[in-house]
Formats: sequence, structure tokens, C-alpha cells
Amino acid sequence: MKTNTDLFEKAPVPKAVATMAVPTMISMLVVVIYNMADTFFIGQTKDPLQVAAVSLATPVFMIFMALGHLFGIGGSSAISRALGERKKDRAWHISSFCCYGALGLGMIVAILSVLGMEQILHLIGASENTIGFARQYLTIIAVGAPTIMFSTAFANILRGEGASRESMIGNLLGTVVNIVLDPVMILGLGWGVSGAALATIIGNIAACLFYISYYVRGKSMLSIHLKDFKIGDGIAAAVASIGIPASLNNILMSFANIILNQALVGYGDTPVAAMGVALKSNMLVVLLQIGLCVGIQPLIGYNYGSGNKKRLMQVFKFTGVVSVMMGMFLTLFMIIARKTMTQVFIDDAEVVAYGIRMVVALQLSAPFIGILFLCINTIQGMGKALPSLILTVCRQGLIFIPLIFLLNSMFGLDGVIYAQPTADYLSILVGILICVHLFRSMEHRERESVV
Repeated sequence: MKTNTDLFEKAPVPKAVATMAVPTMISMLVVVIYNMADTFFIGQTKDPLQVAAVSLATPVFMIFMALGHLFGIGGSSAISRALGERKKDRAWHISSFCCYGALGLGMIVAILSVLGMEQILHLIGASENTIGFARQYLTIIAVGAPTIMFSTAFANILRGEGASRESMIGNLLGTVVNIVLDPVMILGLGWGVSGAALATIIGNIAACLFYISYYVRGKSMLSIHLKDFKIGDGIAAAVASIGIPASLNNILMSFANIILNQALVGYGDTPVAAMGVALKSNMLVVLLQIGLCVGIQPLIGYNYGSGNKKRLMQVFKFTGVVSVMMGMFLTLFMIIARKTMTQVFIDDAEVVAYGIRMVVALQLSAPFIGILFLCINTIQGMGKALPSLILTVCRQGLIFIPLIFLLNSMFGLDGVIYAQPTADYLSILVGILICVHLFRSMEHRERESVV
């Protein structure tokens, strides 16, 4: 059993941020590679309809991951705050609750998804050309929902105790298994989208086995023992108060992508495939920024729990500077490599032409998108449920979804393409305003406690 209190309390801020964030960023880079690999190998079938089908189905897969984040991000925030308050028993109860909660919810979601598959296919906007491929992919993904939710949850739970390296290894293991199986199942066995889905689930099973073995071998300071499972004493509420806004953020992103795809379907299956490729390419920018900011969330939570506001602000400011510098570099890279990044996935002239336009549009907000993720994870790390919920709903619910309809009616396909960067900048502004308010409230509260 190990402890990371020195890292949370005493290590220089750049070292603490690097120790926590670099493994998380590598994990996210692994996720990027995994997502690109799936689309790449499906693209090698030279069938734009299969690429479009997986693009349509991806939001449902992301919803499954979002439900895992309910226990992962919610649990990580609650655990880091409990450890900061020196309440190790409470941290054990939280981790055990998250373990069985993720598995139980995963089983329920799997059953409901299989039974409601036709309704799901209609909701995501599958056309008569893509519905067969989408059904094949989603049926397998739905059956594997418990493994997706468990592995997603515990990748975050381990970060809550400072074990970012082990979280990274689990992610890496699952992704390597997936990438190795992709060409075998998609191309070698000729299973197409079904092979991609099977490779994904087997990869998640491998990650789950690694996380379970980490606890069984006594390497963790947390617990997944059934005897430590506890719902009361505010355990479930502590997880849900942050987990629901975090999960809702990802669910709204998925629904927004569904609505985006439905708007694009009005212009044909080719723009759907192209946007799928563009979003996969843009994952390099978005997920690395998310990795940086998710990585520092336990530092925020621990220092908020221990009342060390000075160190919390140092972590926030340092991470903000790093995120902008990284965002500018990644944006430059994506602009230079836009054509290559699009052609990597599929050699179809029409898809590539649309894809290049979409990649460039998505980069308009890329230099500063990390600020949004920093605000979101800071608010979640502090355990501020209502502000977290407000920012979540604003970004994907109150801003992006209405913009899709508004800009589509005003500017057609160009409006749909530029809805995301427009929503990003408005959301960044909201995030900054909320964080400034929270920091000022903390200063006022500190002055009162001194008096």
C-alpha cells in the first residue's frame, strides 16, 4: 500500500503537475491512437458507408464511457478530497462503491441497449445505407458495456490516489490489445465493423483485468472489497454530486454529436463520414488538453480538501499557461498536416475534400480550448456540484446544440461545420467567469476564518 501525500503537498508545482498529468496525457494519446486505428483500419475496407456507420455509432459508445465517468471522475474527486482530509476509511468506502456501482450500471445499460437497439439506431440518424453496419457495431459494444464502464471508472479512480502511472498502464494495455486485434479482425478475418467492435471490447476486458489485479496485489491504498461497499454516510452523494455533472458533460457531447450527424445527414452520407474523420483527427488536440487538466484534478481536490489555497492557485495558473502553449503548438501542427491527417483514414477524394475543411474549422478554438477543460476539472476537483453542472449544461446543452440549428438555418453546411468552435469560445468565457467567482469566494471565506 502506497501514499502520495508528499506529491500532493510538498513537491514543486511543475514537478507535481508533470507527475500527475504526463501519464494521463499519455493515456489520452493512447486513446487517440486507438480511435484513429479503428477508423484507419475500417477505412482500409475502402467503404465510406462503414466509416459513416462507425461515426454515427461513436456517440453511443461515448455515452457508455460517460456513465463510467460518473463513478470515475466523481469517485476520483471524492477520494482525493477525503485523502486531503486524512479520511482513509472514507476513501476505501468510496472506491468500493464506485467498483460495484460501475459494474451494476453497466449490466443494466447493456440489457436496455440490446432491447432498444432499433430505437437507438433511429435516434442516431442511421440511413438505410448505414443502418446494417451500425447495428452490427453497436450490438457488440452494448453487450460489452460493463467492461467499458468499469475500465473507464477505474482509470480515473487510480488518479484520485495519485497512481497516474498505473492508470496509464491499464489504458495502454487495453489499447495495445485493441490495435493488435483491429487489422486481424477487420481485414484479416473480414469482419469489418463487427471486428472493430470485438477488438474494442476485448481491449477493455484486458484493462479491467489489470485494474483488478492492481488492487488484489495490495498495490493500492484504496479498496474494492465488498465488505467496504457503502452507500450511506454521504458516499453515494459525494460521488454523484460531481460524477453526474461530469457524466452529463460527456452525455451531452454525445447527444450533440448525434444532432450534428443528423444535421450532416441532410447533406448526404459523405459529410457524415468526413466529420467523423475530422473529429478523430481533432482528438489529438482535445484529448491531450483533457489529459493535462484531468491529471491535475486530484491535486486541486487534495489541496482544496486540506485548505491549501495558495498551492491550489499555483497549480491552476501553471496548468493554464502550459495548456495555452500546448494548444498553440498542436493547432499549428494540425493546420500544416490537415490533408495528411484526413487522407490517413480513407482514400476517397470527396470525403478528403470535406474533411480538410472540417479539420481547419475545428482548429479555430484549439489554442485556448484547454482553458475550458482546466475550468471544468478545477470546479470538479473542488467538489462544486452546481457550478460544474452549470458549465456542463452551458457548453453542450445551452450553447452548442442550439448553435447547430441556428447556424444550419443561416449558413447551411458551413454553419454546421463552424458551430463547434463558436460554442467553444462562448463556453470558455462562461468557465472563466465561474472560476473567478469561486476563487473570490474562497478569498472571502479565508478572511472570515482568520478573523
